[in-house]
Amino acid sequence: MTGALSRYRICDFTGQLAGAGATKWIAAFGADVIRIEDPVMRGRWDILRAMPPFVDERRGEAFGGGFNNHNTDKKGITLNLRTEKGKEILRELVRVSDVVSENFAAGVLDKWGFGYEALKEMRPDVIYVSNCGFGHVGPYGQYKTWGPIVQAICGLTFTSGLPDEEPAGWGYSYMDHTGAMYMAIAILMALMHRERTGEGQWVDLACTEVGLTLHGPALLDWTINHRPTRRPGMPNGNRSLGSEMAPHGIFRCSGDDEWVAIVCRDEGDWCAFTGLVNEPWTQEAAFADIGARKANEDALEAHVTAWTRTRGKFDVQRALLDAGIPAAAVQKPGERIDQDPDTEGFDLWPSVVHSKMGEIRVDGLPVHLSKTDWRIERGGPCLGEHTEQVLTGLLGMSSGEVAALREEGVV
Repeated sequence: MTGALSRYRICDFTGQLAGAGATKWIAAFGADVIRIEDPVMRGRWDILRAMPPFVDERRGEAFGGGFNNHNTDKKGITLNLRTEKGKEILRELVRVSDVVSENFAAGVLDKWGFGYEALKEMRPDVIYVSNCGFGHVGPYGQYKTWGPIVQAICGLTFTSGLPDEEPAGWGYSYMDHTGAMYMAIAILMALMHRERTGEGQWVDLACTEVGLTLHGPALLDWTINHRPTRRPGMPNGNRSLGSEMAPHGIFRCSGDDEWVAIVCRDEGDWCAFTGLVNEPWTQEAAFADIGARKANEDALEAHVTAWTRTRGKFDVQRALLDAGIPAAAVQKPGERIDQDPDTEGFDLWPSVVHSKMGEIRVDGLPVHLSKTDWRIERGGPCLGEHTEQVLTGLLGMSSGEVAALREEGVV
């Protein structure tokens, strides 16, 4: 395979979202990513491995689970690192790899005898990238964590909710996805440093710190104004408070759990909106200018909701856009992926070929470069699918030697 990163090889222990999502980016740009799993635990290093795919028989398409989505175009091998032969094979792989990547709890690779100092003995210019909840240093360094724990301790849970209700938390592991992107950037920066200096290094990344970077406005508000995110009436999960705009939020439409986003940026948008709505309340003094609308925002939103509640969200979107007012229907995944014409041709959900499931759809990369292609063509590897290919093609073993290793439980 060719690509911007095709000269590099990754010895990859990553899993779940925060780790495997990083090396997915690297693989899409051509790197040879060799994913290592345990033959005894049958893939339980990565809980997504155990999440079954399902088939939508109505559409005649198969959709892979989370594991397949984050491990496209990687090779998969198994190594039993409880055995000395397994460890020696890993040493050989490290010697021919540019990067060793993992997102275990802090210290796991050290316990196996493959911490950074040991890796440097195998390859002096190796790049070791670790990604765990709290990093490897500091008072929390030895704590184990999971998505909801990271979300809580970095403050994201605190910032999400409705007025005067308990913190709701974020519905998905956004810090995991952000952590994966930061980890991919870290791998690239370390490779660039080695290109200039010849030096490898250890990149110690903490997902909790990644989550903190999502707090920009909240941190600024506290630093400058000494104003906490949670206070009476705050936060308001359905209203944007970032600008002097009103209405500026999410409004219920007809149907079950259907919504539309509406933004009146200035008096011009407000005049267009009132002309479209054409109801008496729009002419009330309480909504005459932005100061009045912000002071009476609850009443304003009640009126707007009464207007949108009897209309379909896409009808509202079209009417407002035609009037020059920013608006967007709140789309559900199926609507955005399969029905929105704007996503066609962007290759955001490419089809790949999985060795067992056939053709399936996965997440693409939300970026297109005019001179540099990325490609996602193969589904995630089955457990140990490429063990023989890697051991014979890369490390020079014979098929007989690989068969003997299987008999011994090494692979």
